[in-house]
Amino acid sequence: EQNVTIAIYDVMGRNIRTLINIKQDAGYHSIHWDAKNDIGEGVAAGMYIYTIQAGEFRDTKKMVLLK
Repeated sequence: EQNVTIAIYDVMGRNIRTLINIKQDAGYHSIHWDAKNDIGEGVAAGMYIYTIQAGEFRDTKKMVLLK
């Protein structure tokens, strides 16, 4: 069991949305992003960066949001 955080940033590095920040058991999990920011506004199509952190593991990837 580890604290898991998944956050989405724009290409300028500004935090757009924190999808989860909770303790989770090991295993496969999924999450759906509704293309909205933390205050519920829709975001523009384009390139975004997401980070996944679980315990000492941390990974950063790029993604493209198409509308």
